[in-house]
Formats: sequence, structure tokens, C-alpha cells
Amino acid sequence: MKKIILLLIIGMVFFSCKKKQTIHITAKNAVTGEPYSGLTYYVVTHKNVLKPYGGKKAKTVATGTLDENGEAIVTKRLSKNNGHGVRVEEPENSCYNKNIQLYFSEEDGKNFKAEFEFAECATLQRKVTNINCIDASDKIEIYIDNTMHSTLNIPWVLYGCANSTTSPTKVPIGTYTLHWIVTKNNISTDYYDTFNLVINEFKVHEINY
Repeated sequence: MKKIILLLIIGMVFFSCKKKQTIHITAKNAVTGEPYSGLTYYVVTHKNVLKPYGGKKAKTVATGTLDENGEAIVTKRLSKNNGHGVRVEEPENSCYNKNIQLYFSEEDGKNFKAEFEFAECATLQRKVTNINCIDASDKIEIYIDNTMHSTLNIPWVLYGCANSTTSPTKVPIGTYTLHWIVTKNNISTDYYDTFNLVINEFKVHEINY
């Protein structure tokens, strides 16, 4: 009888240290909004709250594949004292991910939404030529942004009689907007352009100024 009571107490302590957690996992294309089906997901737990994926003690407590809607719902009892994370494997030919792994804790509540976004690759090459060069004081500032704002929109600045071509670069698909400012004889003029890139497209974008 004492053994039964002891086992009951141990069981109560064990379950009191764990909570029932529901995790709603989704993955979609950041540009088209289409779901990614068949991607593998992992729910991982670790004693280090800040590093649920790190170290030899990390433990996968659930894994599976996303359904035709790019979704999975996982319900598990997880320790309140551990760190937890969700990871989704990237699709092939991926050039962008909003999240590759997400962490959650007790503060996030019993229902946690793990939302992942990806985008496939295209190839972009850029050519910039000062076809009406005046002198070394000529200047062009080029800003480029895309659908996911993953370019950071940091300006590309060239001076003088510029003639520059970038190497072909893998970039995410989507809409790209360009803004460039040409300064000659201390007069600045703004120009704009927009183009779209689709999967596996190769595009050469030229600016002649």
C-alpha cells in the first residue's frame, strides 16, 4: 500500500512539473502565400532554456511532416523548466527564410503558433554605366528593396565615370523596387524602377545614366 501511495505521489509531482502544450506549425511561401506541404518539423526540448537546440542533451520530443495545407498541430506534455523550440527544414532552392527555428516558453501560453516563411531563388545581375560622364564628381546612389525587405536597402554608391557589373547572385523571388539618385554638376535627379523575379529566372538589370 505504501508503495502504491509513493508511486502516486511521484506521478503527481512528475505531471505537476509538466504542462500540456499545443503547437500550431505553419509554413508558407513569403511571396505567393502558398503552403509548403511535406516539410519535416521537429519539436525539441533542452534543459538550457536559452539553447533548446544546443548541446548533447537536446532531445527531439516530436517530429513529422506538414500536411497539404502546410500545417501540423502537435500536443505534448513539456517540462515547465526546460527550453523548447520548433524547427522546420527549408524547402529546396530556398533563398529566404523568415524563421528557421522558433523558441517558446511558459510565458507564451498553452497554444503557441510557430509560423515559418520561405522563398525560392532567382538569379540577379546588375550593370551600372555612366554613359554621359562629366567628371570625377559624378555620383550615383542605388537603393534596392524586395517583397520581404531582406535586402536591407543599403545604398550602392559609385563615383566618377562608373562602369560596374556585379556577379550573378542568387536572390529570393518577388517584387523588387529600385530608387537611384544621380548627381552631376551638383544637380541631383531621382529615378525609380520595379520588376518581378520568378523561380529560377535569370535577370540582368541595367542602369545607364
